[in-house]
Amino acid sequence: MPFTKLCSFARPSLALFAITALLALPVATMADSVVLETPLGDIEIELLTEDAPNTVANFLKYVHSGAYDQSFVHRSVPDFVIQGGGYTFDGANPVGIFSNDPLENEFKVSNTRGTVAMAKVGGNPDSATSQWFINLKDNSDPLDVDNGGYTVFGKVTGNGMDVADAIAALDTVNAQGAFTDLPLINWESGPVLTENLVFTNITTDIPPVEPDLTMNAGLNDAWYNPLTDGQGFFITVFADLGLVNLAWFTYDTTLPADEESANLGSPGHRWLTALGTYQGDTANLTIEVASGGVFDTSSDIQRTTDGTITLTFTDCSSGLIEYNIPSIDRQGSVPIQRIANDNVALCEALISE
Repeated sequence: MPFTKLCSFARPSLALFAITALLALPVATMADSVVLETPLGDIEIELLTEDAPNTVANFLKYVHSGAYDQSFVHRSVPDFVIQGGGYTFDGANPVGIFSNDPLENEFKVSNTRGTVAMAKVGGNPDSATSQWFINLKDNSDPLDVDNGGYTVFGKVTGNGMDVADAIAALDTVNAQGAFTDLPLINWESGPVLTENLVFTNITTDIPPVEPDLTMNAGLNDAWYNPLTDGQGFFITVFADLGLVNLAWFTYDTTLPADEESANLGSPGHRWLTALGTYQGDTANLTIEVASGGVFDTSSDIQRTTDGTITLTFTDCSSGLIEYNIPSIDRQGSVPIQRIANDNVALCEALISE
């Protein structure tokens, strides 16, 4: 079955399976509820802060960062669950939502009909990241026992289950990869288009918890990966525009063509750029790869969008780059530090403004 919009997607292993230590999440300010907007209607979800405080905080962090924007229900199993929070769109291409650190399991509330829980990796109770599911029936057996129990962090209220049931009633197709049970709207045959997908948008009236550091122009600087040679970064924060630009310089073993006279550097110098918005201490960037340019020579340059970067700063001198580049099936994280400390004082002064 043709699935032109999704067939080129490479499932990101890091986004779903990376296991690292969970950082403490602030839980002092929690939303009472969120609204899951879908083409078939809205689903209001009451958040169970007292039962699963870290899970709720983690979920709200995805909501506030915009990570769930243009995400869609990618799995529907009638009389079991509908599942989302795993995939979104970057232009016309599906991309795995880049995950925060996996969560320590907080199972307490039973997986009965109408509850909302976190998906996780089989055989690892502490592996939930961004994916959530709504229980369509009483799934306490086996979900309360299997894999340490699946953490319920919310309950559907009002007539929300009518909408969930309507999504579950849609026909599904096997689009391969992660999309073997993909629910579709008004699709009979042929390529699957974006309008056939069950897009979700999650909103809440509660503002995000303010981080200790807010990105600002004091972070504009040259940065590097202290664990390797040949990994440099230039970061520019455009505070007035709410944008961040990152240029990543690295090296590989492929030289320019022999006939090119401007073979500057050996081995060949490679770079990419990324641009996107930021909130608090985190920026979500879209990667752009340029090719075809020759140093000091008039030549056509091709630019292609290829994946995402999440840039997070822990303080004015250090941070973390998490990347997903589907075309080469590479995902990972890179610690960064300043090369010089000229702007540290400016960064610290701007945090409180």
